[in-house]
Amino acid sequence: MNNPTNGSPAGSLASLGNVHFIGVGGVGMSAVARIMVARGVPVSGSDAKDLPVMADLSAQGARIAVGYSAANLGDARTVVAGSAIRDDNPELAAAREAGLPVLHRSEALAATMGEDTVVTIAGTHGKSTTTSMVTVLLQGAGLDPSFAIGANVPALGVNAASGTSDIFVAEADESDGSFLNYRPRIAVVTNVEADHLDHYGTAEAVYESFDRFTALLPAGGLLVACADDAGARALAERTRSRGNTRVLLYGTSEDADVLLHDDGPGSVAVSIPEGRFSLALQVPGRHNALNAAAAFAVALELGVDPAAAAAALGGFSGAARRFELKGEARGVRVFDDYAHHPTEVRAALTAARSVAAGHKVHVLFQPHLFSRTREFAREFAAALDLADTALVLDIYPAREDPIPGVTSQLITGHMAGGGRLAAAGEAVALIADAAREGDIVLTAGAGDVTAYGPRIVEALRG
Repeated sequence: MNNPTNGSPAGSLASLGNVHFIGVGGVGMSAVARIMVARGVPVSGSDAKDLPVMADLSAQGARIAVGYSAANLGDARTVVAGSAIRDDNPELAAAREAGLPVLHRSEALAATMGEDTVVTIAGTHGKSTTTSMVTVLLQGAGLDPSFAIGANVPALGVNAASGTSDIFVAEADESDGSFLNYRPRIAVVTNVEADHLDHYGTAEAVYESFDRFTALLPAGGLLVACADDAGARALAERTRSRGNTRVLLYGTSEDADVLLHDDGPGSVAVSIPEGRFSLALQVPGRHNALNAAAAFAVALELGVDPAAAAAALGGFSGAARRFELKGEARGVRVFDDYAHHPTEVRAALTAARSVAAGHKVHVLFQPHLFSRTREFAREFAAALDLADTALVLDIYPAREDPIPGVTSQLITGHMAGGGRLAAAGEAVALIADAAREGDIVLTAGAGDVTAYGPRIVEALRG
């Protein structure tokens, strides 16, 4: 079930009463629950498995259960259901039978924002990283924003918190259209490409949803858009033509308001009318330099001194599953990345090339969704050809049923000599055997391929 909401408005935080989360162990669900608990809302929740975050929520005062049962609803007045929760879930069925409002995660998060100054970060790629950068930057500059991020962030310790300032920074997910539930004053759009066509149907519908997103900005609100991305630039031009929203461009294009200078690791800076400011980034890749420029632009809008903003970006060490180092053995570093769109795979492999510094790059890629594989097989192949060795696992189905004729061979059939299919049982050994001292190994995809990184490190040690 993609969207469990029954269409009821979220209302104010106080109007929700006791809130029960079905699937509370999910990264996005736990983020909202954590903020609600911190803001004094009575919270309960359940999940099929006993996940570490559930113990954290319990310690904060939430009533948490393992396993699903209608009795878990207790005295809940509002229910929040995760996107993976099916209609036959006993708690969801009981909530609907009782006539309780059933909210999407984004509706519940919107209710927690209240009258805060809301900064939302949207885009086909880079949302979690950019949201994390904005949050780390603001904290480093002496502010204490509330935040909700779709990934764990080592520099923050958690993926969500209720801060003491009136600023709320949130990742805004376009995959199911739920980013339209927020009311931002500042909206960042990192890029706009066709994706999630299982939900939208056409590329045009994706673009139209971003138009609706920027239309949510109030008079005098600000759109921060990437000048280097054709989709984001076109969105900025359409938004500017409406006349009631300010637009700020960032990137390497000469007309960017925040001009990025990226000459490789250690040589990243931004220029604004006040001067040029060096960015001491810990994360590699042009895409991360662009994300940093976006975070810098948001900080300026919120009144942060440019020098302080630039310095604070040095505190960002990355987000979970975003070019995350999983280990090193025999002089081979193994990274993991959530990349599941051709543009993301290309960006991750380009970053890997810069880190490899002349050595080889080996990638183990797991396609995510049959529909995405069907739509972008050629583009995935072209991106994976950037690696010296590219092994492709079977498709991770996630929420989809198989589509006849759609397999990982659609990708490997378009690849050059370094690419081939790999069975799950042989992939670790093949990658470990190919890697030599100084090489980089990357596991990539939104499925369970993330579990292969530690196994590759162990194989290298063996």
